[in-house]
Amino acid sequence: QVQLVESGGGLVQAGGSLRLSCTASGRTFSSYAMGWFRQAPGKEREFVAAISWSGGSTYYADSVKGRFTISRNNAKNTVYLQMNSLKPEDTAVYHCAGDPRGLGNVYLAEEYDYWGQGTQVTVSS
Repeated sequence: QVQLVESGGGLVQAGGSLRLSCTASGRTFSSYAMGWFRQAPGKEREFVAAISWSGGSTYYADSVKGRFTISRNNAKNTVYLQMNSLKPEDTAVYHCAGDPRGLGNVYLAEEYDYWGQGTQVTVSS
């Protein structure tokens, strides 16, 4: 069983930056593909970014490409989401998720077995 805990959310002005962290318990974190998803009020949950178990492959939604960077430190059991040039439309609850198989479609929430509780990101205009 893996538990995921996100941190780093908050209120920021448009154009600002935040770095989200997701720390995992459990010894098998380094073998998991990890993803970030977000959900705004009244909207569907959407894919943001994902990273392979080694960190060698990264994937981004078109809406965040060039502004967000996903990375991981397996020694610290932590995955990060660096968010720059934030926009009001980035406002959402951000969740990290773990995929123990790492072979599926990283863009689909159904591929992930473990989820954190989420951290709120609010971008003011």
